[in-house]
Amino acid sequence: MVYKSKPELREKLAENFGDDLLFADTFDGAIIGVAIGHDSERVVYDTRQMVEILLQEEDFTEEEAWEYLEFNSFGAYVGKNTPIYVERIDDEC
Repeated sequence: MVYKSKPELREKLAENFGDDLLFADTFDGAIIGVAIGHDSERVVYDTRQMVEILLQEEDFTEEEAWEYLEFNSFGAYVGKNTPIYVERIDDEC
């Protein structure tokens, strides 16, 4: 089961990586980590899990979910702490 909101996760990440982390609203269940490096700490999301959240919680079709995410999340730049969205590679590639 994928959960849409995890306030305790946000709090823990903020404690460990700072209050300037940016989150994609309603997709806490798709957080897979925090990228660290020379530019900034950024929250990392699994795109497939984000789609699953929309399928379960918003009753989107898969096509609608991908279109929504491409327009509203993947292409949005909200500053240097903009979240990172990862498409995992499986064994079929």
